[in-house]
Amino acid sequence: QVQLVESGGGLVQSGGSLRLSCAASGIIFSIYTMGWYRQVPGKQREMVAHIATGGSTNYADFAKGRFTASRDNAKNTVYLQMNSLRPEDTAVYYCHATSVLYGPVGGYWGQGTQVTVSS
Repeated sequence: QVQLVESGGGLVQSGGSLRLSCAASGIIFSIYTMGWYRQVPGKQREMVAHIATGGSTNYADFAKGRFTASRDNAKNTVYLQMNSLRPEDTAVYYCHATSVLYGPVGGYWGQGTQVTVSS
C-alpha cells in the first residue's frame, strides 16, 4: 500500500520559516518525481515545486528564491524548506509522487498538512 505522509505544517508568523517533510512508503521512491502542491478553499490546487529523480528542481514563480525542495532517497523522504513566509502562503500543502512508468496516471497524493502564516 502506497502512503505519502506529510508533516511539519503549523502556524508561523509572517517572515518565518517552516520545513515540510513527506515520507513515502510502498513505492520505489528513487524512481519517482516528487512534488509539492498547495490548495486554499475555493481555489484549484497549484504546483509549488517539483524535484526529479536526479534532484533537479523547478518552482512556481511565487516559490522561487524562498522555497527549496530536496529529497533524501535513502530515507524515502522529500522536503520543502519554506523561508520568508507570507500570509498568502497559507494553504494545505500536499505531497505528490509520479512516475511515467509506474503507478496510476495521476500519481499518488498525501493527505496534506496545514500551513498558516499570520500577519
